[in-house]
Amino acid sequence: MAPRGLSAEEKRVKLVEIFHESKDFYQLKELEKLGPKLKGIVSQSVKEVLQSLVDDGLVQADKIGSSNFFWSFPSQRGTIVQNRLDTLKEARSGHEVQLADLRNSIEAEQALRPQSESRTTALEGLAAAKKELVALQNELDAYGACDPAKVEEKKRAVTLAHEAAIRWTDNYSILLSYFTRQNGVDAADIRKYLDIGDDYEDIY
Repeated sequence: MAPRGLSAEEKRVKLVEIFHESKDFYQLKELEKLGPKLKGIVSQSVKEVLQSLVDDGLVQADKIGSSNFFWSFPSQRGTIVQNRLDTLKEARSGHEVQLADLRNSIEAEQALRPQSESRTTALEGLAAAKKELVALQNELDAYGACDPAKVEEKKRAVTLAHEAAIRWTDNYSILLSYFTRQNGVDAADIRKYLDIGDDYEDIY
């Protein structure tokens, strides 16, 4: 029966063991030779396993000249865990301070707004007004195109379209007059040829 291959996690553990047992620095090519020889790690997988350890901060890497060197010491994992723990403790302390500040602010605001019959009545009135506002807004939305704001917007659009029509009608009249003068033709003939009615300018 053929021996079972190493799992991804087993390869990571065994590759780290090479560093911790030797306490030395290595290049990738050296690890690709030592991996199969010392720990049974297939040479082709050493690079991928090594990169995963570097990404997780379990192996350090640095470029010296044109060569990349890798290392990891036994105390390094403990240092990483301790640093993470310190960071979490610091974050927790900060959150506790923020929580205390928020509680103090709530208490201060509550002290400025003591419960009373008039306050309760006012809050009930405010809630009712908000509810009525929502209902009115829903009713207004139901009218759709009859919304006063939309009606005003359409009026403005009609005004702009009318102004544009007048402007282009004037331009047409000027151009027609110029053309008839330059070519000695009758304006009526031009209108007939272009299929333009006599009421073309009647948009006012």
